[in-house]
Amino acid sequence: MKPKTIIVTLVIFLAVAGLFVWGYAEKGGTSASLQGVAGSNASKSLLVAPETFYDFGTISMKNGDVEREFKVTNPTDKDITVRTVLTSCMCTTAFVVNPDGSVKGPFRMPGMGYVPPANETIKSGESRIIRVVYDPNAHGPAGVGLIDRLVTLTDSSGGRLQLEIKATVTP
Repeated sequence: MKPKTIIVTLVIFLAVAGLFVWGYAEKGGTSASLQGVAGSNASKSLLVAPETFYDFGTISMKNGDVEREFKVTNPTDKDITVRTVLTSCMCTTAFVVNPDGSVKGPFRMPGMGYVPPANETIKSGESRIIRVVYDPNAHGPAGVGLIDRLVTLTDSSGGRLQLEIKATVTP
């Protein structure tokens, strides 16, 4: 082989290897993909929700966004701070609704623009509403069919509470 061919091949190999290392490092960071969170060994949050799953059934793109509110409560005798609220897809946003009606958010998928920290302290016995909004048009005309999205709340102890929505999207 010619030295020039060897050098070009080596550069291409190193570039591809670098992309793999970069992608692996992205998954291991604090903004890890939520697709793998369900199977991880993350601890369960002390926060509780009477409902953690909602199926919208069949929804139409032409009718626009759908939303569901989940009530999250702190049943402990200590304050719990929700550090992050992250969604599993760009088509889903979440908001924290406080008892006074003020709203924090939007919280989105990591890597899709700036996601602010939630830093929402829920005192003992208090609750918050987590408003989840799904945009069936976010994926364009090809985005029809079954969807399954997660919203993950991570508290200051590293515990996680997942809220899940499903729907069948039609044009």
